Amino acid sequence: MAASVLIAVCSVAATAWLAARTTAQAVRKEQGQVLADDTVIYTTLVGYAATHPTWDDVQPVVRALARRTGRTITLTARGRTRALARTGPVAALPDRASAVVDPLHVDASVVTGGAAGGIDPRALGPYRLTEAERRVLDPYAGKVLSCLRSVGYTGRIARWANGHPYVVVGATDYDVRIKASQICHTAGLERPTADETKALTRLRTLAADCLRRHDLKQDAIGLDFTVPNGSATAQTCVDSARREQLTPYVAPAAQLYVGSPSQGTGTAVFDLSPANTVRIAGVAGLVLLVTVSVTVLAGIRLVRPLRALTEAALRPAGSSPVRVPVTGNDEIGRLAAAFNDLSERRERLEEQRKAMTSDIAHELRTPLGNIRSWLEAAEDGIAVPDTAFTSSLLEEALQLQHIIDDLQDLAAADAGTLALHPEPLYVRDLLEHAAAAYGARAAAAGVTVASGTDGDPVLTADPVRLRQIVGNLVSNAVRHTPHGGSVTLSARREADRVLIEVADTGAGIPPEDLPRVFDRFWRADKSRRRLTGSSGLGLAIVRRLVEAHGGTVAVRSTPGEGTVFSLRLPV
Repeated sequence: MAASVLIAVCSVAATAWLAARTTAQAVRKEQGQVLADDTVIYTTLVGYAATHPTWDDVQPVVRALARRTGRTITLTARGRTRALARTGPVAALPDRASAVVDPLHVDASVVTGGAAGGIDPRALGPYRLTEAERRVLDPYAGKVLSCLRSVGYTGRIARWANGHPYVVVGATDYDVRIKASQICHTAGLERPTADETKALTRLRTLAADCLRRHDLKQDAIGLDFTVPNGSATAQTCVDSARREQLTPYVAPAAQLYVGSPSQGTGTAVFDLSPANTVRIAGVAGLVLLVTVSVTVLAGIRLVRPLRALTEAALRPAGSSPVRVPVTGNDEIGRLAAAFNDLSERRERLEEQRKAMTSDIAHELRTPLGNIRSWLEAAEDGIAVPDTAFTSSLLEEALQLQHIIDDLQDLAAADAGTLALHPEPLYVRDLLEHAAAAYGARAAAAGVTVASGTDGDPVLTADPVRLRQIVGNLVSNAVRHTPHGGSVTLSARREADRVLIEVADTGAGIPPEDLPRVFDRFWRADKSRRRLTGSSGLGLAIVRRLVEAHGGTVAVRSTPGEGTVFSLRLPV
């Protein structure tokens, strides 16, 4: 029920969100189209004004724009004194015009190609090239460009606003450009024509008064109408003079009113088109279809793995474990993986429990059997309870006590209740004590025990447990080292840890047995257990005690050469 309600709420919310988003996109699209249409209307009328001295023949242009954009257009003189052109029904004009059409004061961001100084680049006036001048300049530009290419330079033909061509040398180095200009005479192409020179002279005359008022030097003015190295004030004077010069050649400023056909001239109304309406309905229907499909698929996907998990969990105790198929990485998939992992761990723990029980029974059976045999023999009068008899019973009892103590230590470590009493200790003293403690046993077996440290490392640990760790390792090394061999104890500081190594020259451990050396009751040679008195728990205890100190233990061995146990304990 909760999942169904959640899906329903999400589907409604998604439908509303997508419908609103689609509607907003459609409205923005309509608005964008309106703005694009307004831009076309404005730039077209500005272009007309820039190339015509009056508005007398603008009506056909306005009518064509109205048909193209579907808008109503009204063009009036400044102050709305008279209508210059009109389309659509006659309606009262709004108080504010949509725009002012003035080629001498335009928005550079709207006009294509920009408008230097706010003047439409199509307003050429006396700077317009004649056909005769074009027929002379264009071939000349081609010859200059061919000359540059023939001598290894690159270039391109550019044009000023009035169409006058010039060649741009494709080099970034100023000296290279000057050299190319001298070889191919590119500067000659940039000289103004006679008409252009006359117009530029008139422009400098008009700008002279303004420049004098501001105490500015009158610099040369090129066909790009910029003042080289001039100030912003000088450029403003030139732009003002240029407007004065172009005024007779362009149409006077006019007010533009643009609107929708339904409301006449005024603010546009954004109505969704049939295509956008169908799109919104389609999106809503698609969301509903996807919601239904997702609901069905989610239900199937939820029920199937949960049913498999339920059946696996309800299997009776003692039956073989079942693996649930993992079909993904979602919550159900991770639950199935966790269930399988739990089942595998349970299986491993069950196997370990059975093996542990069997190993403990096996370890306890031998000394108990020996004690029972000796006591039955004494009861039947076969054995005499002398000193040897008592020593044998004591030896078997000590073996039992040793096994029980080891099991108790392991149980405490497994339960996390193993008590540690750390204190600062010198590793050198620890190793020397272990070498001395097992020296006599080693000497009896013909094995030498030596210890040494690099420096005098100190660490904080439980001295009793650490002696137990090193003692177990030394005891194992002595037992597994043949006559004439040696056991070496060493230690050194490694960053924030102390490395303790116990190395022997025994027979070594086969590579396939190395991963199991720390398992409980495991030994490579089962026949040696009774001869050596080992319980098979020493290395397991070593690992748990080292881990309780926050350290690690590792072993490396080469068959026929010896074995090295490495302890890394935090300082």
